[in-house]
Amino acid sequence: MTIPAGWTARRPTLDDVPAILTVVHAADTFAVGYPDFDAEDVRDALTAPFVDMARDSWLVTDPDGVAVGWTILSNPTGVGREFVEVYVDPDRGADLRASLLARLLDRVAERAAERGLPALTARTAVFAPETRWAEELVEAGFTRLKRYIRMTRSLADLPAEPALPAGVTIRPLRADDEADLRLFHRIFDTAFRDTPDYEPVDFDAWREQLPSYGKVWDEWFLAEVDGEPAGALQSSDQALDQDMGWVRTLSVLPAHRRRGVGAALLRRAFAGYAAKGRVEAGLGVDLANPTTPVTLYRSVGLTEARWTDMYERSVPAAGV
Repeated sequence: MTIPAGWTARRPTLDDVPAILTVVHAADTFAVGYPDFDAEDVRDALTAPFVDMARDSWLVTDPDGVAVGWTILSNPTGVGREFVEVYVDPDRGADLRASLLARLLDRVAERAAERGLPALTARTAVFAPETRWAEELVEAGFTRLKRYIRMTRSLADLPAEPALPAGVTIRPLRADDEADLRLFHRIFDTAFRDTPDYEPVDFDAWREQLPSYGKVWDEWFLAEVDGEPAGALQSSDQALDQDMGWVRTLSVLPAHRRRGVGAALLRRAFAGYAAKGRVEAGLGVDLANPTTPVTLYRSVGLTEARWTDMYERSVPAAGV
């Protein structure tokens, strides 16, 4: 379906943030049960590195000028895969989604050509209620790649942290210390190298991304075993509006896995969240990642809350 007569598809500006947020809130409430974005998130998406509002995003309004759909591409590193985001008001804009997806895929093809690549991989997420969206993606050439699960636990009556395993120490990251940041990045980069979906990012590019995760630096931790670097935990403020502490990444070096380092880092983070009055802790799990066993997360009290499927297709460069 194309855009209906009398409706408008145009490029957004920052003045459209409130209208976009209304669409995103409607879409999120349908997909996950609650609004999962705020105005700053929308603004950050529109002004993110490697995003050009005038080329990588569309806003659709009905004949009364009310926003009913928004699309945007994202690629936080500027390399590798393109993420396709298509938000619609489920009551008024559901019929628009396939058309908006087609526009974004055309732009992915252009971006591939601009980067001198024969093709780019496009990905997008599907939540459990979005059965129609899953069908439209398959019709557009996407296939289901893998499943993520969101795990949470209550922080009420959090038990006292058990004694650390022998030789293990944990301390907060010193965010103003260049050496500490480089150590954190090295642990993260090394730990994720053996995962099937990891796209390496050098230290400078990684550091540029840090503001997008918030400034909860006292919720980032480094672990050592017998004085040697062993693991790192990165928190994010993405779930603060739900009064939740969020573990964005948990990294344990291969030589120190299955020695209690990961569980100790998680328990330390949970204690920190609880001390700030948060009511829950959460994280996302890539079920295709062999280094993140769900059994570890269950052992510290996390349980499955919902799932998200990731869909993918290759998009040939424009002109190919």
